[in-house]
This record gives sequence, structure tokens and C-alpha cells, in this order.
Amino acid sequence: MSAALWVVVPAYNEESRIKATLDALAAQTDIDFTLLVVDNNSSDGTASVVRSFEAPFPVQLLIETDKGVGCAVDTGFRHAIASGAVHLARTDADCLPAPGWVAAARKALTTSNGMACGKITARADEHGPAGRAFFRLLVVLAAFFGRIRPAHRKPEFKAPYRMHAGNNMAITAELYEACGGMPRRPSPTDRTFLNRVRRTTHAITHSREMVVANSTRRIRAYGVVGTAKWYLDRGSGLRTADPR
Repeated sequence: MSAALWVVVPAYNEESRIKATLDALAAQTDIDFTLLVVDNNSSDGTASVVRSFEAPFPVQLLIETDKGVGCAVDTGFRHAIASGAVHLARTDADCLPAPGWVAAARKALTTSNGMACGKITARADEHGPAGRAFFRLLVVLAAFFGRIRPAHRKPEFKAPYRMHAGNNMAITAELYEACGGMPRRPSPTDRTFLNRVRRTTHAITHSREMVVANSTRRIRAYGVVGTAKWYLDRGSGLRTADPR
């Protein structure tokens, strides 16, 4: 198998959830990749679940003691690059990539030679139709708000703003290093990372074939109003920026 493509999954206290993510990755139509799970110093059995998982591809487990999603992602990406990765894809340990996700990410990176942003939907096992509809609305509003926000429309950007979900993205190793990589903190880091990429290249594409079912537990943690504020870049208020 080729080590050219690595899938990086940051995880923190996901003992009860990560097995479903691993199963979704094992069910990919394209399994020619190395999986790297970056355990963000979990206090539960997340690492044990990963170690015991029987996968049709190489699996590595890395422990990152510096807390924060940005820290885990950056450490994972840089470890993969040092190990020979040419293409990098990321999802999260509470998400379910569709069977064609890896194949679509590979195709998007081969075509654009830059960065690919995918489509996120709500997990069907966490909320009913109303909750999933609310999630879809938030995604649409966040994408619209991002496009019209003055801070995202400055002349310094080489590419227009596109909705970017950190749990469904792919990037070349060359571009990751050229843009400075994922900011390690403060959370959230996804928008800051996207704008780093936008300052570096115009080669950003949106792939509707890269589909990931996203956890909606932020709705339970923040409530409807709080979640809306979060997705519209109004911060987390008194709540933790990471509801894991």
C-alpha cells in the first residue's frame, strides 16, 4: 500500500464514539491510505479502542499532551508529512465519513493540487428530522455569513471564502507547510487556518462528493441560540470552545 495519503483523526475522550468512525473508514471504497489517530491525552479508553481495531490499512496512534484540537491536528499532520505523506485528509472522532469520502478527497487533491473542502450533514443517529434541518440551516447561514463578512473579503486573499469544516477537509502536504499549518490555539482554529490557505493559494475547491456526517452534540451542549452564535462566528460565550 502507498503511504502517499494519510487520514488524520484527532480524538479526545471518544471511547464510546470512535469505533463507529473507524468502521466508517474501514468501509471506504479506497483503502489505500494510512490512518493516524491523534489522542489528545484522553482520560478514557480511546487509545485502547484504536489499538484493538482491526483495519484493512495501516493504523498509527499518536499521543498529544498539549490540549486543543488545533494542537492535535497540527501534530498529526506534521507527523504524517515527516513520514512521507503527500496528501492529507482529516475527519473527527465523532464523525462518519461516507464510503466514497477518501476516494473523493484523493480525486479533489489530484485535480486542484491544493485544498479541498467537503460537504457536512448531520448524523441521523443523534437528532430527529427537526434537529437535522436546524443543522442544515446553520451550515447555510454560516457559509453565507462567511462570504459577506468584511474580514473575509480583503484583497490579501487569493481565493474566495468557502465554507470550511475542519472535520471534512483535505490538503496537500506542500500547501500545509507553505501556509504555516493549523494554528494550535486558540480554538476554534478552522477559520484561521482557511484564511492562511487563502492567503497562500487560489487552489481551494469544494467537493460535494466528500461527505461526512457530523455530530450535532454542540446543539445539546450550547442550545439552539448558542449553537447559532457559534456557527455564525459569535464565539462560545461562557461555554467551553470545545464541547467534547
